[in-house]
Amino acid sequence: PKTNSPPLSKSFIYFLFSYFIMKTFSFLFTLAASSLVASGFTVTPTSLTRWGVVSSTTTTELDATIQFVRGLDEKVVPDVKLTRARDGSSGVATFQFVNPNVFDASTQSQGEITGMFMIDEEGELSTTDVNARFANGKPQAIESTYVMTSPEAWDRFMRFMERYGEANGLGFTKA
Repeated sequence: PKTNSPPLSKSFIYFLFSYFIMKTFSFLFTLAASSLVASGFTVTPTSLTRWGVVSSTTTTELDATIQFVRGLDEKVVPDVKLTRARDGSSGVATFQFVNPNVFDASTQSQGEITGMFMIDEEGELSTTDVNARFANGKPQAIESTYVMTSPEAWDRFMRFMERYGEANGLGFTKA
């Protein structure tokens, strides 16, 4: 028998797909990240906002947050690419923020970008390797690199990313 149901819209299909990905694979961040990267894979957390799923959580003092200007939480969730040496002695996290709120006119009075500060309940991780990308003279994105020089630094960063991922709806995709 035929039904007169309208076809599913593309955005609804993306929403369902994103929801499925978020629920199914979010546990990979905590369970498999270290073992996948240590065995030579590149792991990339991907913001689900590109499919229209925006995290409804808000940052509290206990959640992990990223700041470019001290005291101003970055609301844009970045794409993050992780690589690690096969022997586990070092690693690199590359962050890309597209149209971050630190570029908004309303936040310019808060101060200048002095680095990227990753803050959670354990303390703070920071880097000064922060670069802005411009198009037609206007800032479009921030790219930042955080280098880990020991297995302990890698473990600390992964604990931060676990908290940040939970607070902001990040999921893993294998490169």
